Amino acid sequence: MELIQQLVNGISLGSIYALIALGYTMVYGIVRLINFAHGDVFMVGAFVGFYAITGLHLGFFPALLLAMVVCALLGVFIERIAYKPLRNATRIAVLITAIGVSLLIEYGMIYARGAQPVAYPGTILPDKKIELFGVTISSQSILILCTSIVLMILLQLIVHKTKIGKAMRAVSYDAEAARLMGINVDNTISATFAIGSALAGAAGVIFGIYYIKIEPLMGIIPGLKAFVAAVLGGIGIIPGAMVGGLVLGVIESLVSGLGYSLWRDGVAFIVLILILIFRPSGLFGKNVKEKV
Repeated sequence: MELIQQLVNGISLGSIYALIALGYTMVYGIVRLINFAHGDVFMVGAFVGFYAITGLHLGFFPALLLAMVVCALLGVFIERIAYKPLRNATRIAVLITAIGVSLLIEYGMIYARGAQPVAYPGTILPDKKIELFGVTISSQSILILCTSIVLMILLQLIVHKTKIGKAMRAVSYDAEAARLMGINVDNTISATFAIGSALAGAAGVIFGIYYIKIEPLMGIIPGLKAFVAAVLGGIGIIPGAMVGGLVLGVIESLVSGLGYSLWRDGVAFIVLILILIFRPSGLFGKNVKEKV
């Protein structure tokens, strides 16, 4: 029963990683850029949700939507100001810019409000305990998991059923050919940043409700772990990011359940090393040999 309990905890945690990882993998799939500022967009989402709940007295879902809108706008702003001028620059220049944007957001938030952590109010969602097959599951965990799954399904519908989704897939496959076919590549890239950042903002609010405490540097470790999840699933592949996040969350929870909670952060990076050695293209990616 303890194993099932840890699996439930791992899936809830993994759904948060999956939402953040989707932003990494979408952006990489289109512009071949690892957006290291993505974890800090997640942090901004957590704070927007916190102030929406405590200052504007909004409920969970309105606060979630507001955080998604603000983070979508922030994502587009970052793309237009920091990344668009470097579209044809070297990879290292873009990478350094991404790290710079990350630090700017982190320490800009510290300058604006201080470094002290704050706690999400515990009453925002009902937290009833549900006994299921001998396992105690909180209603909060179920709601968080359901919200994450709905957002992932919406993303799949957007990517596969809408005009902007088709444009995103076309640009991902061949940006120059897409431009020749009349697709506005710049707007498509901005839309990708908006959608990925909105999901990160939603993950920030969900994280705040799940873990209570938030602070300006909170995006570093979840951001890196989400990057590991994206690599694990196959970076640039949307279903891979979802599965990678869930697998990583379950692995972390199982490690904690076995009594090695101090290793839970280290395990994510051990997984990254093993994936890069044995399956660099990820679980869902094709091997180089297969492509040839």
